[in-house]
Amino acid sequence: MRQQKEKNGITLKVYAGTTGVLLAFDVTPERRVGLLGFAIRRKFGSGAWRWLRGMLKFPSEAEPDYLPIDTNLAPIQKFRWSDYSVYDDRPYTYELQAVYGTPGDLNYVVGPSISIRTEAIKKGKHQVVFNRAVAASQAYARKDFADTNPDDESDPLHEKARQWLTRGLRELIINVFEQAVDANYGLDIAIYEFELPHFVDLLQAARARGVEVRVIYHAKKNDHQTEVNEEVLAPMPADTKKARVTTAIFHQKFVILKKRNAGGQLIPQKLLMGTANFTPNGLWRQANVMHVIEDKPLASAYQQLFEQLWSSEGRGDTKTYINENQPLKTSESLFSSFSPRSEYVDIDFLEELINSAKSEVFICSAFSVHDRLLDALENGNPDMIRYGLQNSRSRITGFHRNRSFTATAFLKDGLEGFLKESTKGQRGNIYIHLKTLITDFSTDNPTVVVGSHNFSKPASDKNDENFVVIRGDTGVADTYFCEMMRLYDHYRFRYNERKTEGEAASPMGLDTTDAWTIPYFDAENLKFQERTRFSRA
Repeated sequence: MRQQKEKNGITLKVYAGTTGVLLAFDVTPERRVGLLGFAIRRKFGSGAWRWLRGMLKFPSEAEPDYLPIDTNLAPIQKFRWSDYSVYDDRPYTYELQAVYGTPGDLNYVVGPSISIRTEAIKKGKHQVVFNRAVAASQAYARKDFADTNPDDESDPLHEKARQWLTRGLRELIINVFEQAVDANYGLDIAIYEFELPHFVDLLQAARARGVEVRVIYHAKKNDHQTEVNEEVLAPMPADTKKARVTTAIFHQKFVILKKRNAGGQLIPQKLLMGTANFTPNGLWRQANVMHVIEDKPLASAYQQLFEQLWSSEGRGDTKTYINENQPLKTSESLFSSFSPRSEYVDIDFLEELINSAKSEVFICSAFSVHDRLLDALENGNPDMIRYGLQNSRSRITGFHRNRSFTATAFLKDGLEGFLKESTKGQRGNIYIHLKTLITDFSTDNPTVVVGSHNFSKPASDKNDENFVVIRGDTGVADTYFCEMMRLYDHYRFRYNERKTEGEAASPMGLDTTDAWTIPYFDAENLKFQERTRFSRA
């Protein structure tokens, strides 16, 4: 849901996702004079108003612990803010106030208020869940389970910690398993990493109900992940599972729910896909999304691929099959892409998607993005806002200084924060595991790309991969963009804080004048584009 209003020379636009709301502001030139920032208050339904909170204070009040403070006391000095304390499918009202005066003697001009309803987790054919991904978050350290390792099942708080960390992502997967209630249903699963015995128990329970269950998993010679997969899947009968032996990576992460028709044939009904492996890291450590799509043609495309994989002898067979039978249906509003391919048509499509973007591009990837896509990001429409978030170094690193591309630098350099953060149980340094791309978010025709495909060369020509393209659905786009911005702002803030370590600069704090607004009114600065683009009608 999106709404925009103006009052007293102050503009507010609200983009409501499921578990996040993006707030965009603007002011007239007259209102800019003396502006110290914005105060935002919110109420749930007909309840009482409460102020949203920030973490930066005026210099005279700043302390190194950055404890949250109400925005009427420490205004937001940005023209974009987000509220991540909301829940899905609920009514909220936001009021924006412009703040003037001096620290300790502030005054306010009341701007517009907007009532919205957050998106439902399940809306139409889509059901989208992002986990909290707080292995490196301050929020985890403030909970009563702050000292709990979610992998330590002897700790009485481990399940509470897991529930908070997964934020329904684990339950979404389980729910799909449990929808297969009897012998009229089937489950086909393609997965890279399968490390959760509980999920095997659920599949065994489904089999006991008469459900037809098949699992294809990654397998490779002299490969530790293969050993783990086979150990965890050992309780399942041999005829219900297949090792996808490859010299690359069987990187798939999807589940197909099927139901028998009148003739007794199992027909695909819905698809669960996304970026999470069936592992502790995938569910409650790394940033991940899982997405249920109730679309029979789309589920059928995945089913056809699954059948080929189930009967295939190797990667070469699959590549030939995909080349000949799985074209990208780019004229449709919902379609899929599979790998490996021979001709890079998936990269062609993604390159053209970026090149044709008119408003924004936001890309999240765990690993190195294809050079052609980096070229498109670097050399595209100069008026386009570009965001990037990834784990590993590439040419994305460093673009954050460019006015039209703000990319979070190598994340391992920015994870240490000003509060002691929890990284308990995190294996490796992969914090961002999303493989998502959004273009033209702020328009009425956004495009969302999501899947296992990480936009790299190996993801196109070597690995078994998939992605889905969703066009023109602003509700889906709002959900994805709000969550991707949550991660972007989280790691960008830590990067900026990390940069100042060892310097003589004062702790980060608020400006006591309106000078903070200068970049937002400089046409050569990215912040100008953010202000004008996101707040427009």
